[in-house]
Amino acid sequence: MAITLSGDQYGKAETHLVRIVRDTARHEIRDLTVTTALRGDFADAYLVGDQSKVLPTDTQKNTVYAFAKSRGVASPESFGLELARHLVAETAPVSGARIEIQEDAWERILVDGAEHDHSFVRRGTETRTVAVTVDASGEHVIGGLRDLTILKSTGSEFHDFLVDEYTTLEPTSDRVMATALEARWRFDPAAVAGRSGADWDASYARIRAILLREFATLQSLALQQTLWHMGRAVLIELPEVVEIRMAAPNKHHFVVDLSRFGLENPNEVFHADDRPYGLIEAQVARDDAPPAGEAWRTTAGGFA
Repeated sequence: MAITLSGDQYGKAETHLVRIVRDTARHEIRDLTVTTALRGDFADAYLVGDQSKVLPTDTQKNTVYAFAKSRGVASPESFGLELARHLVAETAPVSGARIEIQEDAWERILVDGAEHDHSFVRRGTETRTVAVTVDASGEHVIGGLRDLTILKSTGSEFHDFLVDEYTTLEPTSDRVMATALEARWRFDPAAVAGRSGADWDASYARIRAILLREFATLQSLALQQTLWHMGRAVLIELPEVVEIRMAAPNKHHFVVDLSRFGLENPNEVFHADDRPYGLIEAQVARDDAPPAGEAWRTTAGGFA
C-alpha cells in the first residue's frame, strides 16, 4: 500500500497587529489579524523531522510586525501582497505564500460634533477580510467581509415553495429579511499589479455599498434571488472583479401570536430566532474568468 503526503503547508495563525500612524496630531489606526501559510519543499520536516528548510512560524510573526513598521499598512490587500512577495522571494524553499487578513474597523469618536484626532470606537461586528496568494501561477487577491448584519423590515416575500407532508411554514408576501452576510470576491490577477492602498480601499467601499444597495432595493422573492442580484451587480459595476462567493444565514423573524391577549399584530412584534437557520450560498462568476488556482484554498478550512 502506497501512502503519500500532500496538501501540506504551515504558518503562523492570527497575529494581532495594531498599527497607529502618528506623523501628525491626527492619528490613523489599522487593526489587523494576520495569518501566514507557506507552501513548498517541506516534505522532510513531516517525514523525518528535518527542519533545515523550515522558516519558523515565530519568524513569520516577527516579519508581520516588522513590515507593519517599515512598510506601513496602506490597505490589507497591499500589506498582504508585500508580505507574500517577500516570503516567496527571500525564502528559498518557499514556492507559495498565502496571507489571510481580517481587519476590524474603528471610527473616530465625535466630540461636540467634531471627529477627535486620536480617540476611536469600534464599528459594529463587521470584519473586512483579505486573502493573498503568491506562487508560480501569479498573484491572487480575494477581498471580502463577514458578519455584515443587515435587515429589511419589508420588501421580502416567500411563497409558492415545494410542500410535503412535513411542511408547516406559511407562505408570506411581507416578511422581515435579515442576515449576517459573508462575501468574498476575487480580483482579476491582471488588476493586481500597481494598485495602491487607496485603490484597494475604494474597491472595498464600493463593493460593500453595492451589496447593501441591492439588498435594500430589490423586492425579494427569496434570499437566493437577493444573493444573485447582489453578486451580479458587483460583477457588472467592477470589471476588475471576476468572481464573488456569498454565504447568508437567514436570521428568521417570526410574528408573535398576540391574539390570546386580545391584541392584533400586523407584522410589528417578532420573535428573532437565532437557530436553526437556513444557510443560503451562491457563487457568481464571469464566464471568461481566469483560473483561480489555489486562490480559494484557505489556511485553516472554513468558508472559501
